[in-house]
Amino acid sequence: MFEIRIICAPGDADRIRAALAKAFTTGPARQYPTRDPGRIRLYITATHRTTDQ
Repeated sequence: MFEIRIICAPGDADRIRAALAKAFTTGPARQYPTRDPGRIRLYITATHRTTDQ
């Protein structure tokens, strides 16, 4: 398990969450403001997907 931190524009947050959910097994995203107005920080806990064959 690892945590991903992303700083982005608020309008990009949903697209980023969806892309990460396709690549990893993710938990709920936590969202916080940044010191720079107009951007947010997303913290997402993720694990690698396993492929059992």
